[in-house]
Amino acid sequence: MQVICSTTNIRRAYKRVKQNKGVAGIDQMAVDKFADWFKDKGEILLKSLQSGTYQPNAVKLVEIPKPNGGTRMLGIPTVTDRIIQQAIAQVLSQIYDPIFSEHSYGFREKRNAHQALKKASDYAEEGRDKVVDIDLKTFFDLVNHDRLMYELSTKIGDKILLKLIRKYLQTGMMKGGIVSQRLEGTPQGSPLSPVLSNIVLDELDKELERRGHKFVRYADDCNIFVQSQVAGERVMQSISNFIENKLKLVVNKDKSKACDVNQTKFLGYTIQKGGYLTISKQNQERFKEKIRLITKRNRGRSLEQVISELNPILRGWLHYFQYAKCLKLMRVLNGWIRRKLRCYRIKQCKRVFTLQQFLAKLGVKKWQAWIIALSGKGLWRKSGSPQVQQAMNNSWFEEQGLYNLAWHYERFKDLKKPPCARACTVV
Repeated sequence: MQVICSTTNIRRAYKRVKQNKGVAGIDQMAVDKFADWFKDKGEILLKSLQSGTYQPNAVKLVEIPKPNGGTRMLGIPTVTDRIIQQAIAQVLSQIYDPIFSEHSYGFREKRNAHQALKKASDYAEEGRDKVVDIDLKTFFDLVNHDRLMYELSTKIGDKILLKLIRKYLQTGMMKGGIVSQRLEGTPQGSPLSPVLSNIVLDELDKELERRGHKFVRYADDCNIFVQSQVAGERVMQSISNFIENKLKLVVNKDKSKACDVNQTKFLGYTIQKGGYLTISKQNQERFKEKIRLITKRNRGRSLEQVISELNPILRGWLHYFQYAKCLKLMRVLNGWIRRKLRCYRIKQCKRVFTLQQFLAKLGVKKWQAWIIALSGKGLWRKSGSPQVQQAMNNSWFEEQGLYNLAWHYERFKDLKKPPCARACTVV
């Protein structure tokens, strides 16, 4: 607790929480207000932490929709509790990270999803083109507190710290002004959850290593690579039994399966036979749904503002999926996004005369502009006409500052060596 409460550790935790931003908890204190609050109350807070008398605040419960349907319960601690949990997580990581498995990539220093994908693609290239995809049912909600506290006690002798972690695990969830007690699970959304989940699942990693399996785990997403369907089904059964009987977790039988490596997705990618990566169909559709929301025609925003909202999403999406073999897809998406924006812009013209003037100003012959303006076709069909494409061509969108997926995808390939050179092969 002395290390956790040190000025250096608390300052580092505050910077991390401030960087992550996030909304206020039940006390409504914003992140940028904490520094002033800590000047007045910081000494009292640290004394209560070191004496073991500190009592965490309830967590604000927020339900967010899952991509595959249903909702995920997200707990939002107060800023003070977020900073304390971050300070604890930083110290726990120093203790546990050196002993974690080499096959674990989630929420660890100097490890990321792209490295996990590189390792998974290597296994597929070696001929292990069958995968056991294990899905843990509501993992964060079902972690057994007693088992977790026992694991922590084997490495940590500070009883005050263990008591504080137990308090955080059992902190109540507030919804609609009513606080309900939590008897199992880790508070998903808190800075402490990632390191605690790795501690819980490190036992699974060690068991898989003991059995000699080739696997990759990122948080609760675990893929085991084998060479035959029979081996996959056998591993699925034995590992499911271990998870449910020993770890006291629940395997989602509906979503877990042993199949060809290209019949499932891992961290948003699909690993093809031979080891190269593509973007999963689900993530393509999820990306397009975001674009549809931003380019909705009745939003009443200027085209410049719509493009400024689109660009961070396009940039972030490509940055994550830059290692996929997808140049053709990027070109198709570029064309689809430009057509959505053409449709958005011609709708803004509203009147026939205004649309004709707009097209003519952009170089369309006067009589051709009148044909489009007077056409009874819908906006989507008009946006695909040669005249509208001539007016708002690729160069015009470049002038508007629209992020070009295909161009930047090729730049990523040319300017830096990826962790998986094979995955970046362009077709």
